[in-house]
Amino acid sequence: MNLPAEQSGKKLNTTIERYLFMVLGGIFYGLAINLFLQPNQIVAGGATGISLIITAKTGLAVGMLSVCINLPILLLGLKTQGWRFILRCFITTMVIGFCTDGLSFLHGMTLNPILGALYGGICQGIAIGFFIKYEVSSGGTELLARVIRPLFPGMSIPQVIAVLDGAIVVSGAVILHNPENVLHALIVIFVSSQVSDMVITGFSKAKLCYIITEKPEPVSDILLKNSPHGITNLHATGMYARLPKGVLMTCVKAKKLHQLKLLVSEVDPDAFVIVSETTEVLGKGFKQIDED
Repeated sequence: MNLPAEQSGKKLNTTIERYLFMVLGGIFYGLAINLFLQPNQIVAGGATGISLIITAKTGLAVGMLSVCINLPILLLGLKTQGWRFILRCFITTMVIGFCTDGLSFLHGMTLNPILGALYGGICQGIAIGFFIKYEVSSGGTELLARVIRPLFPGMSIPQVIAVLDGAIVVSGAVILHNPENVLHALIVIFVSSQVSDMVITGFSKAKLCYIITEKPEPVSDILLKNSPHGITNLHATGMYARLPKGVLMTCVKAKKLHQLKLLVSEVDPDAFVIVSETTEVLGKGFKQIDED
């Protein structure tokens, strides 16, 4: 069945955007390795970590070593993950390999391993964020964990990845005679995960608020007059006094939280307010769902 022209054009734009950010992610990955990780001999796990260990001992190119290490992993995953996913992994792996070796002429920006781990984690986090957001994967320990997980029924995929990466990090510390590599690798992993989360979910922080009140109507009225965000009333019963209560649920931007507290206290000083973090909010007053 032929797709409508508008839908076909949107799909083409999505594909172009995906591969554009794949290349951009590969560039950031290459910058992380050449400017920060390799000059400081920081092994932070994954196929790239194995490549850095081999490179330190042999002088071979990191990018092509990473491709060679990933190839058997991709073949192992072909049966369980499907050829489309594996093909996309292969393309991403090649892009990272070429970008890494193509940027190898760059000199390290710092020989301070703490700074190298910090800035390397930032660049790597941007790259990983792009890969996840645009649904591409470079294979490595993530794919290997998917393949071998049935052999460890009591473990989740993240746990298997953690074991594999941990083994690579420790191996790097032993082989390169650098016990501090474990600390530096932890910095890279932590910073990378935080930055990739920011890339995926954006910088628009919001708070999820539950307002438990005996005056749900007046409280919701004043909030709606002063905020573009919707409010949902969850009918509940207070179990101590056995009295009906309203539980108003709403999301507000972090900078508006103080205003919400003042408005609630103005109407019902006895209200009980619970505030929690959210990773992403889509809908009226925030980013629209079709923009994501």
